[in-house]
Amino acid sequence: MSVNSDNTDLVVLGRFTAPYGVKGWIKVYSYTDPMENILNYDSWQVECDGRLMPVKLEAGKRHGKGLIAKLAGVNTPEEARLWNGREIKVPQSELPQLETGEYYWSQLENLLVYTESGVLLGRVSHLMETGANDVLVVKGTAESIDREQRLIPWLPDQVVKKVDLDSGLMRVDWDPDF
Repeated sequence: MSVNSDNTDLVVLGRFTAPYGVKGWIKVYSYTDPMENILNYDSWQVECDGRLMPVKLEAGKRHGKGLIAKLAGVNTPEEARLWNGREIKVPQSELPQLETGEYYWSQLENLLVYTESGVLLGRVSHLMETGANDVLVVKGTAESIDREQRLIPWLPDQVVKKVDLDSGLMRVDWDPDF
């Protein structure tokens, strides 16, 4: 089995959560939309002991409100349990090309967030779904106006005014006191 030690161009698409059944199937929590899209990628990689290892997906399907997968070489619940909590990563080059102005969440994470007047609010830690719209979780840094965490709605043009991936920053119409 070949091992890839370069983690820089990989994107997390989901994670293994728990064994399912007695034949080595495992539950998968998918970050893709729709959730089944994670099953369309061939190059799953999982970190084991600090190194990336390719994982062969033998089968995968929707089950109830989630997904289950059968991995090559995993044939018992005990073997499946070893994968619990591990993230499923794929090369970013395998992701579909997006339209201008669209971004993958992984592209927005770690961007510095400034107000339109130039006040540094912090860095995007992660995003979360709320139903109405996605929300940026921005955590203060040593250089930001304070160390507060802010929840800023992902509303392009309304709140999010500019995203510059090359510069690693985002401009928002947001009051620092919120």
